[in-house]
Amino acid sequence: MTNRAVAIRTSGRPGKVATLGLGLLLPGSVLILWQTLGHYGMISEMLFPTPYTIAESFVTLAASGDLWPNFRISLVRAFSGFLLGGGLGLLLGLLVGLFRRSEKLLDPSLQMIRMIPSLAVVPLFILWFGIGEESKVLLIAKGAFFPLYINTFMGIRGVDNKLFEVSRVLGFSRLKQIGRLVLPAALPNIILGVRLSLGLSWLGLVVAELIASTSGIGYMMSDARQFADTPVVFVGIIIFAVAGLLSDSIVRYIERRLLRWQDSYRG
Repeated sequence: MTNRAVAIRTSGRPGKVATLGLGLLLPGSVLILWQTLGHYGMISEMLFPTPYTIAESFVTLAASGDLWPNFRISLVRAFSGFLLGGGLGLLLGLLVGLFRRSEKLLDPSLQMIRMIPSLAVVPLFILWFGIGEESKVLLIAKGAFFPLYINTFMGIRGVDNKLFEVSRVLGFSRLKQIGRLVLPAALPNIILGVRLSLGLSWLGLVVAELIASTSGIGYMMSDARQFADTPVVFVGIIIFAVAGLLSDSIVRYIERRLLRWQDSYRG
């Protein structure tokens, strides 16, 4: 590719530094405004502690050794639930997407379960599995299951039927058809499902740890709420937000690597 072609392709696209600056513009402005209003007593320090106070609480928690063990426990719970629920969602999405009989047999029941709110099954999970790790991981897995299931199913059903006809002409086995045709064609939908499932895993983690837990970031937030320690609650919220953003960014990076062949609109 010539230098002129490269210049044409890259023209109009902001550099990485400029993109990062644009992304930090809004949160940075909010933090400055928040700190200013709190400093001059225009907002309640009890309800909205300043970013500086929240940062002090973060440093105190990190130095005391309470933060990292709780974060590690929460991280293990979130990814265990994601792997369990997302893995089952991927497998059943493939099964239902590839076979019409499986769709008729399984999909109505799964859609009915999908409509049950997670909070509604919390009492049952506690009765069945107690307040140990099993109930928390299963609650997270329930939330992570359906985005991957639905997006895998839709990705497979969105594959052009002519490609299946070509694969039959070429003599592809069913396994080769799945590996060479179905999965690559459905990959954009599957990755979207992974991103949504990861997000719901973090949401399910918050629900699980706030309701019945003796450890984790959610428990730390619940304990701080009882003592009106609002800065610690904000520390927990920020940790969940940053962890969710980092996990989503990792998936987006993998997506860019796997889908380099796509010539998609970049805005």
